[in-house]
Parts: sequence; C-alpha cells; structure tokens
Amino acid sequence: MTTASTPMSGVGIAIVAPSGYAPEQAAHERAVALLESWGCRVRSYYEHEARHQRFGATDAARVAQIHAAAQDPDTQVVLALRGGYGMSRLLHAVDFRMLANSGKLFVGHSDFTAFHMGLLAQTGAISFSGPMVCSDFSREEPSGFTLRHFQQCLTSPSHTIEFQPGQNPAVELEGMLWGGNLSMLVHLAGTPYFSEVDGGILFLEDVNEHPYRVERMLLQLLHTGVLSRQKAVVLGAFSNYQLAEYDNGYDFAAMLDYFRSRCGIPVLTGLPFGHIRDKVTLPVGCQARLVSDGSHASVTMCGYPFIAPRAPAA
Repeated sequence: MTTASTPMSGVGIAIVAPSGYAPEQAAHERAVALLESWGCRVRSYYEHEARHQRFGATDAARVAQIHAAAQDPDTQVVLALRGGYGMSRLLHAVDFRMLANSGKLFVGHSDFTAFHMGLLAQTGAISFSGPMVCSDFSREEPSGFTLRHFQQCLTSPSHTIEFQPGQNPAVELEGMLWGGNLSMLVHLAGTPYFSEVDGGILFLEDVNEHPYRVERMLLQLLHTGVLSRQKAVVLGAFSNYQLAEYDNGYDFAAMLDYFRSRCGIPVLTGLPFGHIRDKVTLPVGCQARLVSDGSHASVTMCGYPFIAPRAPAA
C-alpha cells in the first residue's frame, strides 16, 4: 500500500455515500485501511449491503448519512464514497445550513459538485472539490500526487497549485474559485442550488463527454450570462471520450479554439483536476490568485477552513 506523511494523524474522517455505491466491498475496505494508516479515525456510514438500485442506499438513508456525519463531534472531514449519480435527488432534503454550521470539511468531486453548489448557493460556505473513496483512496497503488495535495490543502491556510499547460493567455487576477463538473453545473443552472458568482475564477472538468457536448454545455453557460460575469475559466481534464470519422477534424482542440473565440474572457487549460489519477484538491468558494505567463500557471488559494495542527501533549 502507498502511504504518505501524516499531517492528518488523529483527524476524524467520516465516509458517506451521497451518490453511487462501491463497485466492490474490498475497494471501500482498502480506502479505510489507507486512511487509518495515516493515523486517521475513520467512521464509515456506508454499508455495502444497503445499496439500492444504482445508489449507495435509499434517498432517505443517504441524506441521513450526510446529516449524521455532520453531527458527529469526532469528525472533522466528511469524504464522499464516489460520484455517478444521486446527489441531485437529495438537494431538497439536505439541511445545508446545519452542514455549514457544523464546521466539517466536505470533500468529493464529479456528482458531488451538486453538493458544493448547493452549499455555496444556500449558505456561502466553502467545501472541497477533491478525491473520493472510489477510486482515489481505494486504488491498489494510490496516487502520491493526489494524496499529497489532499493533505496539504486540508491542513494549511493556503495552498498553491502549479501547472504547465499548453498555449495559455497571460493573466494575473484574483477572484472566488468555484466550479466542478461541467455537466452538473449546467444541470443546476437556474435553480436555487446554483451560486450566482460575480468576478470568479471558474474551473471545469468532465468525463465521457464528446467535445461537441462539452461545447454545447459551455455555450449554455455563455448564453445564460454566467461566463460574462467571471474573470477567467480554467479547464481541467476532459477525459475518456472517443472521436469518430464523422468528426472530420473536429476534436477538443478545435472546440477549444472556437470557444475561446466566443467566450470573451481568458480560458486556460491544464489544471490537474478531474476524472484522472493525479488530481489536486480545490476549495470551492475560496479566494484565489491565478497567474499565467503563457507557459506556466499557478493558482494560490486562501481564505478556506482547514484542520489546524494539534497542540503537542503536555
């Protein structure tokens, strides 16, 4: 098993299943073992035998998991089991105000974007777009890059991500960092669970979406006026799609060129985030500074809740 240093030793981590279930019980067990090897105290509210249809449990049971984890005094971090689909079914029943007041750090990505957006829109509270039990923590050989950024972000008052993208515009700007899975953001637009951010830095990723579908969703955000209110868009990974002969040269690069010609604000690429092995952790709703000289870029994030170091025993 790959392990990292343990700045999170003694931290209480609760596992909840707001969306899908683990493909196998062993995956869940590997993740628990990894977290415990860091010295974390792990409490899992997920029960593999309680899975329902394509979900980790019934809707009511999944809401109850989230609420129970938030109310557990021994928990500091609430970690999503996996994405897939299901969080949308829970939004109306989630007590976002109670979750915000709990002070817990909620972590997940993909379908969990609906949680991030709901929490931000309803309360203004910050949560974390980052790794999940399946498959980030459950791999036979987890990514050291992913684990390191997860620990560093959650245990530090600020965190910087550096990346070397392709041909990017030169920028130096500040704003609220927000975003997540593109499909989920478009799905929530116009609802009470979509935060109306002005002057933000919007990060986006997706999986299994052909470039024309990505373009269509980006254009929806453009037409609704969301993009015109942002300072920049930063694209992560758009993975696991297949081109066909019919595309006739229309690929992601062609789509990106067109989108940049229409967007009206800087569009950067190369953020190491999405449905990929090596991913960073991003506080949704924090303040961030984005700098790019065209070949090298960085995002420095601050103003988010974090786990303060424990005082040494007397």
